[in-house]
Amino acid sequence: MNKLKIKIFADGADEKHMLALNKLPYIKGLTTNPSLMKKAGIKNYSIFAKKILKKIKIKPISFEVFSDKHKEMYRQAKIISSWGKNVYVKIPITNSKGKGCYKIIKKLSDEKVNLNITAIFTMSQVKNLKKNLNPKSKSIISIFAGRIADTGRNPANIIIQSVKMFSKNKNIEILWASTRELYNIFEANNLKCQIITVTPDILKKTKLINYNLNKYSIDTIKDFYNDAKAVGYKI
Repeated sequence: MNKLKIKIFADGADEKHMLALNKLPYIKGLTTNPSLMKKAGIKNYSIFAKKILKKIKIKPISFEVFSDKHKEMYRQAKIISSWGKNVYVKIPITNSKGKGCYKIIKKLSDEKVNLNITAIFTMSQVKNLKKNLNPKSKSIISIFAGRIADTGRNPANIIIQSVKMFSKNKNIEILWASTRELYNIFEANNLKCQIITVTPDILKKTKLINYNLNKYSIDTIKDFYNDAKAVGYKI
């Protein structure tokens, strides 16, 4: 894992997991979102975020706005940004009605707010970001490669084009989001993507890297055998 050039960001909202993963040297940052926070049972957004930031002070961490109105998005973004120098504010590429957030993105970017533009699915969206992101401000472009793959399309093309488009700007990085399997880390790395978000469940599988496939085959058969035996199946 330490030999990979890509930066691995842990994705989640469970405090215990976040703090534990933050201690791992190959975890270079963390991300979360309202859906993950809801799943984790978090009731108070600000209290949770500020508590996490008392212990995660160096590595970049993303917190997302949750309004559907651009004016309110801006207000929330400024508040979230004020919580720490390592904070990136997640802004959706559009609101829930499909109205682009480019004006608000440009305004925040010009004000030097660290941004993580999220829920990106098309090259057209990436091109519009090229026009609106301030090249002197730090920004992350989160392309939902896993969800693109869910539609039967290969996400490699948009990743390759996006990496190339921003290759001369070190302040703007491309992130492979919605990771589905461990191999995606190696895929993204080979495509020269700068960042990938990975959930704790997938990170647990890092122990299987280069695991002997013959042994893995036997392990799998043992699982089938032991489960059938435990239930007491008969034919």
